[in-house]
Amino acid sequence: MGDVIHNLPLVSDILAHHPEAEIDWVVEESFAAIPALHPGVGMVLPVALRRWRKTPFARHTREEIRAFVQRLREKTYDIVLDSQGLLKSALIARLAHGSRAGLDRRSAREALAALFYDYTVAVEKNRHAVERNRLLAARVLGYTPDTPADYGITAPDAALPWLKDGAYAVFLHATSRDDKLWDEANWVELGAHFNQQGLYCVLPWGSEAERARSLRLAGQIPHSSVPPRLTLNEAAALLARSRVAIGVDTGLVHMAAALDVPTVALYCTTEPGLTGVYAGVRAVNLGGIGNPPNVAAVIAAAEQVTTA
Repeated sequence: MGDVIHNLPLVSDILAHHPEAEIDWVVEESFAAIPALHPGVGMVLPVALRRWRKTPFARHTREEIRAFVQRLREKTYDIVLDSQGLLKSALIARLAHGSRAGLDRRSAREALAALFYDYTVAVEKNRHAVERNRLLAARVLGYTPDTPADYGITAPDAALPWLKDGAYAVFLHATSRDDKLWDEANWVELGAHFNQQGLYCVLPWGSEAERARSLRLAGQIPHSSVPPRLTLNEAAALLARSRVAIGVDTGLVHMAAALDVPTVALYCTTEPGLTGVYAGVRAVNLGGIGNPPNVAAVIAAAEQVTTA
């Protein structure tokens, strides 16, 4: 999810310099709702590589792949831009009709991907992912990104009938790897602090294990709320209405920052320098490899971003 969100500003950049541009976006099916939030994106083409890999020889997989390729080839594009720089994304770019462009072999995440493009550009690897994506598009299309990153999205007006009245903070405690988790005792202490500030805490989840953790935390944080399982649009709506979002290294924390919600991102076993949240003064990255932030630092950062 983070990779998808990190590409949103390049859509805003392209349209700022080429207002007549028509932009379509190929995206993994589970994240298709994200580019659809940007008014500058025309057609969203979901691809199911993760699901297809599980049953590569099944008839339904072959039929879905054939239908995807047919839809991808309905248009001839002036530029087919691969910003991911992976073999899988380069192969999809190669299937499309149009001039394929991407990162050169020294810049791409997987050097072999560069072999599938008609032309390549260099972008420094020591830049944040948002900057790399913006520079890639700018160097391919011949302009200079000269404004702050604009994610260009607003949350849909999704109904959340379960949401209680009052101001709240969102705790994004769940992530794909256990070593990225922040200690549950820290969440409980942080929840007590926000209670004292007049905020109740919402604890979203995406799997049964995460739901169990949400319920466990809610049992120790007074006035907290565990929602039903949310769609991406519902999660965006929840984040957009919150006073502050606190989250570990996970996609929804990037969505919060992209929606200009005051955001504190917590890193316990990864470094945020190149792929952390990127949203100016209203988003802060804390921690790093072997250096999880303490509760006092999180509280200070939350105060900083909510008053920025």
